Formats: sequence, C-alpha cells, structure tokens
Amino acid sequence: MRINVLGAVQAFRDDGSPVDLGGPRHREVLARLVAAEGRMVTTDTLVDDLWTDPPARAVGALRTFVAALRRALEPDRPPRNPPRVIVTEGPGYALRLSREDVDVRRFQDTLARARRNPAAVTDLGAALAAWRGPAYADVTGSAWAQRGRTRLEELRLEGVELRARILLDSGEGADLVAELGAHVAEHPWREPAWELLARALYRAGRQADALATLRRARAMLVDQLGLDPGGDLQRLETDILNGSAPPPEAARTAWTGPGVRLGPRTTVDLARTLALAGGDALVHSRRDRLAAIQAAERTGDLSLTARIIGAYDVPALWSRADDPAQSRAVVAAAERTLTGLGPDGPADLRARLLATVGVESRSADLSGTELNHAQQAARQAEELARHLADPALLAFALNGVFLQSFTRPGLAAARDRTGAEILDLATRHELPNFAVLGRLVRLQSASALGDLDAATSHANAADQLAGTTEAPLVSVLTGWFRARATAARSAEPGGPTAATAAAHYRAAEDALRTAGMPGLHRGLFPLALLGLRLLHDRPAPTDPHLDWGPYRPWTRPLVLLAQDRGEQARTALAAVPEPPRDHMQEAMWCLTARAAVRLGERGIAAHAAAALRDACAEHAGAASGMLTLGPVARYLAEAEACAGAG
Repeated sequence: MRINVLGAVQAFRDDGSPVDLGGPRHREVLARLVAAEGRMVTTDTLVDDLWTDPPARAVGALRTFVAALRRALEPDRPPRNPPRVIVTEGPGYALRLSREDVDVRRFQDTLARARRNPAAVTDLGAALAAWRGPAYADVTGSAWAQRGRTRLEELRLEGVELRARILLDSGEGADLVAELGAHVAEHPWREPAWELLARALYRAGRQADALATLRRARAMLVDQLGLDPGGDLQRLETDILNGSAPPPEAARTAWTGPGVRLGPRTTVDLARTLALAGGDALVHSRRDRLAAIQAAERTGDLSLTARIIGAYDVPALWSRADDPAQSRAVVAAAERTLTGLGPDGPADLRARLLATVGVESRSADLSGTELNHAQQAARQAEELARHLADPALLAFALNGVFLQSFTRPGLAAARDRTGAEILDLATRHELPNFAVLGRLVRLQSASALGDLDAATSHANAADQLAGTTEAPLVSVLTGWFRARATAARSAEPGGPTAATAAAHYRAAEDALRTAGMPGLHRGLFPLALLGLRLLHDRPAPTDPHLDWGPYRPWTRPLVLLAQDRGEQARTALAAVPEPPRDHMQEAMWCLTARAAVRLGERGIAAHAAAALRDACAEHAGAASGMLTLGPVARYLAEAEACAGAG
C-alpha cells in the first residue's frame, strides 16, 4: 500500500492499481492522518479539522468515513481482525505505514540525506520530480491543510535550491538555467535562488546575463525591501567581473550542516510570511527570526542588523508573549543596535527598532521600570514614523503604542482610537495585515465597552479580510469573541443556556489549542468558564485538571471558597499581587474584589474598588475580546459597599 499527498490525495495497492478512497471528506481524513506522521490524532481534533461548525452527529460521520477508508485500504481483511493501516489508538486514530510507503515522508527523508551527503543528489531530483502539485491539493478550505502546505512548500523550495547548489558545486549545472529562471520568477525574495541562477548562467558561458541577473536582484531588494544584497551575492558579482569561478569554499558551506542556510534577509522574510499561518509555522517563524537576527549581528553590520530586526513587522494583538525568552532576546538585540547606531542614526532604522521594542515588550511580562521603558520606545517610534510620513512604519509603531496602552484599567476608548487609526492607515495604503489588526483592536475595545453589535461588525470584517490574506489565526480569535457574546447573552432573559455558552467556549478552546500561541492559550478556557459561572451567580469551577496558567493567583481564592475552604481562601487572597497591566487586568481586579467581598476583607475590597473606578463603564475580561465576567460596575458596587460597611 502506498499513499501520496504531494498533489491530490491518492492511494495505490502493491500491484499499482489505484484505491477508490471515496469522497472529499474521506480523502481529508486520510490526509490529516498522513500529516500527523504516525502520531495519534484525537477524534475531537479530527472533527474540528473537518468542520468549521461541526454538525450534531459529526463524530458518527467521522467514524463512518474511517470505516469506509479501512474497507478501501484493506479490502481482504477478515471481519474480526483488527485494522493494520488505520488503527484505533486511545481517543483517536493513527496511520500505520512505513515511511517508504508515504510520498511526503520519502521526500523528507531524501532531503535529509542530501543535506548530509551530496551523493544523494540524484535521489533528490527524483523526489522533487514526484511532486504533482501543492501538498493536499484537493483538501481546500482547511486551516490544518494550509499550514501543512506552507511547511512542505518551504521544504520543496529548499530541495530545489539544494539540488542546484550541489550540481553547480560539482562542476555541472549549466543546464539548470531554465529551471532556476522559473524558480526565481516565482519566488523573487529568495536570495539564494538569484545566486544560483547567476552561477548557472556563468557556468553556461553567459557572463553578461549572470551580471544582469545579479543587478536585477539588487534592484528588487533595494526598491521593494530597502535592503542591500547579501554578502554572497556581492562576492559572486565581484568574482564574475574578475572572470573567476565562484569560490568553492563558499559554495560548500551553503549546504553542509543540518540544512541549507539561507541568508538573514531571506530567513526573516520567510519567517514573516510563516508567522501569519499559525500552528507549527508560527513556532518555526519565531525561531527562524531569532536565528536571522543573530546571523545579522555576527556580520557586525549595524545597518543590516537594524533592517533584519525591523523587517519582522508582524502585527501583534496580545499583551503576553508566546515565548518570553525569545521576545527578551529580540528586544536586547534591538537595544544593542540602537546603541550602536546612536541618536543620530538613520531615522527610519531607529523608528523600526523602537517599534520592535514596543511590540516585543509585552506588558504582562514586564516590571514597572521595563514597562516605562517600553512605553517610551513605542511613543518615540510613533513620533519618528509620523515625521517620516511612512504609513507602513506608522502602523507598526502604533501596534507598539496599542500593546503599551494597558497602563491602568479603563482605557478601552483610548485603545479604540489607536485601532481606528491603524485601520484607516491600512485601508488607505493597502496594508491588509494591519487592517486585520485594526479590526481586532476595535473588536476588543467594543467588547470591553459592552457594544456587542459593533464588536460583531468588526469580527465579521476581520474574517472577510483574513480570507484574502490567508491568516487562519483570525478565525480562531473571532470564534472566541462569538463564544464571549453567547456567554453574555446567556445571562439575559430568553438567551441561550449556560451549557450552550460553555460548549461554544470549549469549541473555541479546541481551535486555539494548536494555534501556536501559548501566551494567549494558557489559562484562558478555565477563566472563561469562571466568568460564565459568575454571570450566573454560581461558584468557581473546582476541576483539579483545569490549568489556570498565569491567572492562578487571582482565581485561587474563589476556587477555595467554592470548596468551602474559607481560611485557605483568606490566606490566598492576602497573597494576591496587583495584576499585570495587560488585557486581563480589569478581570483580575474584579476577581480580587469578589473574593474580598465574600470574605469580608474591607481593606482589600477598598483597594480593588479604587483600581476599578475608571473602568466602571467596561466589562471585566472583555478587553480580550474572548471572554467576559460581566459589567465592572457590578463588582465595583459590591466592593464599595463592603469597604464602607462598618
């Protein structure tokens, strides 16, 4: 049995005859199991991956698809014998085939061999020729498939360039000109592709064309990215002008080691693209971005380093970092580069570095001194960007201003003004990713102010934009907002039940679990359930398996009260710190106020009330756009009454 997914999803028996896999859903189930690379995929994950809005009998339908696939793949299996290809494992299913029997695994293994040993170049060429189109080509509209296609396409491009480099290094490759010309035309941002094309032209005796190719690469990089060509391209141009062959030492170092090393410009450009895909691509994007920055710093070229750091202008929405250590490393590199450039350095480079400090210094992770420094950097970036009249740079700088605008509770209206300016800039100057950011900022602000109609309008507009920008994470965020709206309506007469709202939160949680955003994910679902219970005047959930994440100190007193452990709750309340200045600060203050009222702690109630007064028109937790604890005014009134009792 062989299965192919590098193109349309196919299966073939050992004699080469095709297997009738059934309809689109059957093929998608098989493809999803291939993508798991032998790991078990839970039934819940498969349901969520197959349907945006799963039908009532989705699990039954999935089992029907699996049963049909098993019959197709193992038609001669006796009725009582367990399946050998698609096996049941724990709460889900797994595909059990050797790596040689799945085309995508054969390709990955061949690429890995060629990285280690250039003698595998013939096998690599055959593996590249086996691609019949984009991976999972007939699985359309699925976020998991899009993420997989993005990752595998990057591996394919790496394979194309590795094969060409090995052939050129060995003295062959003059016949690669047409292939590499098409490759460059389709992927003009890949500097290694330009270098390889110029080398192939030079090898074919076309010195003038090779030089013209390098000059086209320079013009494209300078005009469209504001970047000078990397050292490899510049050295190659010098070598060709001198009539000498490209240095073999430089050629060899390009393909040895764990993988093909792209230049920092190409790496950061790829990382910027992958960041919008979510999931594993987002995780790899963060890793590759830091690697590109470190590579740029090693060159000692301050201008290059500044451009590499500032080129990753990926919109950011959440005030807690997914990888705090990585964010700190990026901020430290930006600050080192700012110091090196000095106050008289190029204004555009300084603005991008300052904006990076503002965006990467997520407020939930900072001390007071660090927070003040980040806020100052964001404002300086905004000032420089306005002076330069660069709309894309200003949108990036305003992203930093937004992320540093959680200095105290009650600032939703101010954040909405920032979101409105980002949206206006992005709309007028065709910056689609920042248009999505502007919509989501305005969604959060409207949610905080309790204006569900306006927030819904922004959610719908964000979803429409995401469809054109291929940003699957947007639907994850808007799905949470719709769950938050359902929760709010469940407390109204004639609204949905609390159980319905909880189910919507659970569906949103399942979508977020694999999105590659742990800074957002951890603790969010339990906090949403707690908010739903507070809306219905019920005690906190006490399930010991709930991971409260960073919100544990503020939720623990209420959880202990729900377990009738009053004295432990009092001790926990006394130890509660002030909340971080982030999206959830109003919610944490309201939880503190509720616990203080329940325990009769007048001093703590008064402190919480003072913090909440400026937010009295907002809804607790709703600044996230993802959950709600109800109106702040309710908690404020209780806290003031408790503080004034005597």
